[in-house]
Amino acid sequence: MNVISLVRVGILVLWLVAAGSLSAEPITIRFSHIVAEDTPKGLMALKFKELVNKRLAGKVNVKVYPNSILYGDGNVLEAMLLGNVELAAPSLSKFQRYTKKLQVFDLPFLFRDMDAVDDFQRSEAGRKLLDSLEGKMLVGLGYLHNGFKQITSNGLVRVPADLSGGLYRIQSSDVIETQFKAVGALPLKKSFSDTYRLLKNKSIDGTENTWSNIYSQRYHEVQNYILESNHGVLDYLVVTSAEFWFGLPDDTRIVLKRAIEDSIAFGNRVAQKKAKTDRAAVIAAGEARVVELYEYERQQWLQAMIPVWKKFEDDIGQDLIGIAVGSNAVSK
Repeated sequence: MNVISLVRVGILVLWLVAAGSLSAEPITIRFSHIVAEDTPKGLMALKFKELVNKRLAGKVNVKVYPNSILYGDGNVLEAMLLGNVELAAPSLSKFQRYTKKLQVFDLPFLFRDMDAVDDFQRSEAGRKLLDSLEGKMLVGLGYLHNGFKQITSNGLVRVPADLSGGLYRIQSSDVIETQFKAVGALPLKKSFSDTYRLLKNKSIDGTENTWSNIYSQRYHEVQNYILESNHGVLDYLVVTSAEFWFGLPDDTRIVLKRAIEDSIAFGNRVAQKKAKTDRAAVIAAGEARVVELYEYERQQWLQAMIPVWKKFEDDIGQDLIGIAVGSNAVSK
């Protein structure tokens, strides 16, 4: 083969390589969640999309599906394992079928403030919880805050006895179900997307949720009272499937992991801010009265929740609960 022929072959090889790279389809990441786009989780998802578009332009395409458009939290993990969605951030309550350990976050009156939550999640025990799903072919990528939960209701609620006989929408969580039963209430497991309709139609007496969800879902427009109980944390676990995550090219996975971390940090800052601004917006709307607890009333709640802790301490582990409790002292 002469020199000219060799050059032609070389040009052909280069053209084929270039054509192959040009025709390669970008990796698609479908991010499914159930809340509005102006919530901490909604804004975190949009930030992730923005960062990936900058850092992996042409290589990865992120599509965000808010408001349960694609899947609800009740079925998104199954869809993920089937390869129908790549990224989600269900509340920590949704993982009880995969690990009992994450139920620690549902224990009522466990954390004093969000600093304590942060300290626990950053601890060795908290980081190990992220890895507790790998045996189920899921990968925990990080914790995302929403905030502390409040109790919304048709009637005035101040002490545990005020919930007795009332019907309250809850997440699908055995701990939260036990929490409401402990004070004589009737918990009803219903999807997040059904809650506003149930409240508006007076089919239920109330629910529990964070300030950002109360405001974005307009619960304050269809409820008369909001007890500022701060009785439990509502956080999310950003999660993907092991098959998808470890099937990515190493260099791409590294960049995506950093984008996840940066967008979670952004989302957590949003959550901290919106807990204050959305609370203020609810009060300013004047449609629901916000009730603050006196210390003697708070003590009644703490006493009423002792049986809830007792029931789940074996499943969660007394050592893990102890570490979580200890985070309150660390955060002072």
